[in-house]
Amino acid sequence: MAASQRIMELSTFLALLLFVNAIAERESSQESRKLGSMRKRNSTMAERLEEFKHDNAIDDPEAVAAMVDMAARNSTERRNLGFFSCGTGNPIDDCWRCDRNWLHNRRRLADCSIGFGRNAVGGRDGRYYVVTDPGDDDPVNPRPGTLRHAVIQDRPLWIVFKRDMVITLKQELIMNSFKTIDGRGANVHIANGGCITIQFVTNIIIHGLHIHDCKRTGNAMVRSSPSHYGWRTMADGDGISIFGSSHIWIDRNSLSSCSDGLIDAIMGSTAITISNNYFTHHNEVMLLGHSDTYARDRVMQVTIAYNHFGRGLIQRMPRCRHGYFHVVNNDYTSWEMYAIGGSADPTINSQGNRYLAPTNPFAKQVTKRVVNSGDRRWRHWNWRSEGDLMLNGAYFTPSGRGAAANYARASSLAAKSSSLVATLTSEAGALRCRRGVAC
Repeated sequence: MAASQRIMELSTFLALLLFVNAIAERESSQESRKLGSMRKRNSTMAERLEEFKHDNAIDDPEAVAAMVDMAARNSTERRNLGFFSCGTGNPIDDCWRCDRNWLHNRRRLADCSIGFGRNAVGGRDGRYYVVTDPGDDDPVNPRPGTLRHAVIQDRPLWIVFKRDMVITLKQELIMNSFKTIDGRGANVHIANGGCITIQFVTNIIIHGLHIHDCKRTGNAMVRSSPSHYGWRTMADGDGISIFGSSHIWIDRNSLSSCSDGLIDAIMGSTAITISNNYFTHHNEVMLLGHSDTYARDRVMQVTIAYNHFGRGLIQRMPRCRHGYFHVVNNDYTSWEMYAIGGSADPTINSQGNRYLAPTNPFAKQVTKRVVNSGDRRWRHWNWRSEGDLMLNGAYFTPSGRGAAANYARASSLAAKSSSLVATLTSEAGALRCRRGVAC
């Protein structure tokens, strides 16, 4: 009897051992599949970074535009926001702002971009560089610790600031590829001098700065990399000038009162997202496209999302040429002439915005075609308004074909209801983030 009982106990133990072993084998198999998938994703990212590294200009802007177009078609929804999702409705903010430990997780911001500039990694894969010195005494030989010394380096860098500072640049700040300027945690102003030039580079993120009162500079030597400096002719005095560059994300900056534009993108630039910025007190706010005759800008794709176009603005929010422009969920609370303009057959896809017209009865129209008198070709340009909220007599003059297929290359994310715009843009511009508190 005792022997029979021992046999039964042994059989039970062996069955349990086999069951535990089967579970372990299944978990090991699942872990292997996950590891293989992670290796594949990491390899893909490494290949992507190699694809977009270059020394000077974009060799083939058509290829860049095609890649961005494919990415937008494959997925116009936000990526998985992960553990830190706040659910505010603004997909960029939901991706990072409720993380109390944002100070030590700064580089996670690079995974939060949306729209055509969604693949801009900036300096995510590099080291931190702490700016300790607001000076700019020598644009040819900048001191270590200055912003100019940081942005010209040849390696990826995530640039942060040790304290509040006002940086008055003697000459335009010429950036090198794979850089992030991250103003969170400090009150950083680039003002009363030269401002930011993004020329013939790729993978730039500019976040959390106050950029204002930019002046014309030039006719001087300026360094653009550790191994190169050269003569610069007069710069226009833009807040941010994007020239022949790709994979650019301009997010959560406050811009005003510059000599020319607040943000200009020209000369074949593409794969750009301009989001969560606060624009005030300026005439010609944003130019996208060099000239009516510069056909290379036909590859341009720009997302303009969740921005607040506020007090004291006159026109060009934006003014577009040739390319494809997705204007989505922005708040337009002020303009004197018009909000959105263009020439040379741009495709403009306006979705879910709030347009509040001025009191002037002759400035109620949101749109303006910059054409010669009697030129009716604009009727064939693809401009549409979908789900926009028109207030105080505002109206949008559509043209071209209304079918969604005509706006495929001007579609970069899913628009939210225009009734949510006030919430989505309520804190547009640079934030005051504090250590240990959700930003």
